[in-house]
Amino acid sequence: MHTPPQDALLLRIFLGENDRADGRPLYEALVLKAREMGMAGATVLRGPMGFGRAARLHTAKILQLSNDLPVVVEIVDASEHIHAFLAAVEPMMAAGLVTLEKATVIRYGGAPVTGGV
Repeated sequence: MHTPPQDALLLRIFLGENDRADGRPLYEALVLKAREMGMAGATVLRGPMGFGRAARLHTAKILQLSNDLPVVVEIVDASEHIHAFLAAVEPMMAAGLVTLEKATVIRYGGAPVTGGV
Protein backbone atom coordinates (compact mmCIF):
# COMPACT_ATOMS: atom_id res chain seq x y z
CA MET A 1 0.00 0.00 0.00
CA HIS A 2 1.17 3.53 -0.65
CA THR A 3 0.21 7.11 0.12
CA PRO A 4 -1.88 8.74 -2.62
CA PRO A 5 -0.40 11.91 -4.13
CA GLN A 6 -1.80 15.28 -3.15
CA ASP A 7 -3.40 15.57 -6.61
CA ALA A 8 -5.35 12.36 -7.05
CA LEU A 9 -8.52 10.94 -8.58
CA LEU A 10 -11.68 9.85 -6.79
CA LEU A 11 -13.19 6.78 -8.42
CA ARG A 12 -16.82 5.97 -7.63
CA ILE A 13 -18.48 2.78 -8.82
CA PHE A 14 -22.26 2.68 -8.34
CA LEU A 15 -23.85 -0.77 -8.37
CA GLY A 16 -26.44 -2.93 -6.71
CA GLU A 17 -25.74 -5.05 -3.70
CA ASN A 18 -26.86 -8.16 -5.64
CA ASP A 19 -24.42 -7.59 -8.53
CA ARG A 20 -22.01 -10.54 -8.70
CA ALA A 21 -18.54 -11.40 -9.98
CA ASP A 22 -17.35 -15.02 -9.87
CA GLY A 23 -20.06 -15.96 -7.35
CA ARG A 24 -19.26 -13.25 -4.80
CA PRO A 25 -20.71 -9.74 -4.37
CA LEU A 26 -19.22 -7.42 -6.98
CA TYR A 27 -18.39 -4.77 -4.36
CA GLU A 28 -16.38 -7.38 -2.46
CA ALA A 29 -14.55 -8.49 -5.61
CA LEU A 30 -13.70 -4.86 -6.41
CA VAL A 31 -12.30 -4.16 -2.93
CA LEU A 32 -10.26 -7.35 -2.91
CA LYS A 33 -8.86 -6.49 -6.36
CA ALA A 34 -7.98 -2.97 -5.14
CA ARG A 35 -6.16 -4.47 -2.16
CA GLU A 36 -4.37 -7.00 -4.37
CA MET A 37 -3.21 -4.15 -6.65
CA GLY A 38 -1.85 -2.13 -3.70
CA MET A 39 -4.33 0.73 -4.01
CA ALA A 40 -4.21 3.36 -1.25
CA GLY A 41 -7.59 2.20 0.08
CA ALA A 42 -11.21 1.45 -0.80
CA THR A 43 -14.53 2.06 0.93
CA VAL A 44 -17.93 0.48 0.31
CA LEU A 45 -20.98 2.59 1.10
CA ARG A 46 -24.43 1.02 1.27
CA GLY A 47 -27.32 3.33 0.47
CA PRO A 48 -30.75 3.16 2.11
CA MET A 49 -32.44 4.25 -1.12
CA GLY A 50 -31.76 4.87 -4.80
CA PHE A 51 -32.61 4.12 -8.40
CA GLY A 52 -30.61 3.58 -11.53
CA ARG A 53 -30.92 3.32 -15.29
CA ALA A 54 -34.16 1.28 -15.14
CA ALA A 55 -35.68 3.81 -12.66
CA ARG A 56 -36.65 0.93 -10.37
CA LEU A 57 -36.68 2.16 -6.76
CA HIS A 58 -34.46 0.31 -4.28
CA THR A 59 -35.21 1.10 -0.65
CA ALA A 60 -34.57 -0.19 2.86
CA LYS A 61 -38.02 0.93 4.07
CA ILE A 62 -39.67 -1.89 5.99
CA LEU A 63 -42.80 -2.04 3.80
CA GLN A 64 -40.82 -1.98 0.56
CA LEU A 65 -37.88 -4.20 1.45
CA SER A 66 -35.34 -4.48 -1.30
CA ASN A 67 -32.61 -7.07 -1.28
CA ASP A 68 -30.70 -5.08 -3.92
CA LEU A 69 -29.82 -1.81 -2.18
CA PRO A 70 -27.51 0.69 -3.87
CA VAL A 71 -23.79 0.30 -3.15
CA VAL A 72 -20.95 2.71 -3.96
CA VAL A 73 -17.28 1.69 -3.99
CA GLU A 74 -14.95 4.68 -3.56
CA ILE A 75 -11.21 4.69 -4.16
CA VAL A 76 -8.82 7.67 -4.05
CA ASP A 77 -5.41 7.20 -5.62
CA ALA A 78 -3.02 8.47 -8.28
CA SER A 79 -4.43 8.70 -11.79
CA GLU A 80 -2.21 5.93 -13.14
CA HIS A 81 -3.25 3.55 -10.34
CA ILE A 82 -6.94 4.32 -10.86
CA HIS A 83 -6.72 3.74 -14.62
CA ALA A 84 -4.79 0.48 -14.14
CA PHE A 85 -7.44 -0.67 -11.65
CA LEU A 86 -10.26 0.19 -14.07
CA ALA A 87 -8.58 -1.83 -16.82
CA ALA A 88 -8.16 -4.78 -14.46
CA VAL A 89 -11.79 -4.82 -13.27
CA GLU A 90 -13.41 -4.15 -16.65
CA PRO A 91 -14.07 -7.90 -17.26
CA MET A 92 -16.08 -8.19 -14.02
CA MET A 93 -18.17 -5.04 -14.64
CA ALA A 94 -21.31 -6.22 -16.45
CA ALA A 95 -23.23 -3.15 -15.24
CA GLY A 96 -22.82 -0.12 -13.03
CA LEU A 97 -22.01 3.57 -13.28
CA VAL A 98 -18.35 4.58 -13.01
CA THR A 99 -17.32 8.19 -12.35
CA LEU A 100 -13.99 9.97 -11.87
CA GLU A 101 -13.34 13.30 -10.18
CA LYS A 102 -10.19 15.22 -9.40
CA ALA A 103 -9.42 15.06 -5.67
CA THR A 104 -6.99 16.93 -3.47
CA VAL A 105 -5.67 14.76 -0.64
CA ILE A 106 -5.33 16.86 2.51
CA ARG A 107 -4.57 14.08 4.99
CA TYR A 108 -3.89 10.37 4.69
CA GLY A 109 -3.58 8.46 7.92
CA GLY A 110 -2.37 10.52 10.85
CA ALA A 111 -0.18 13.11 9.16
CA PRO A 112 -0.87 15.85 6.59
CA VAL A 113 0.33 15.10 3.07
CA THR A 114 3.62 16.89 2.49
CA GLY A 115 3.76 19.70 -0.03
CA GLY A 116 0.96 21.81 1.42
CA VAL A 117 -2.23 22.90 -0.23
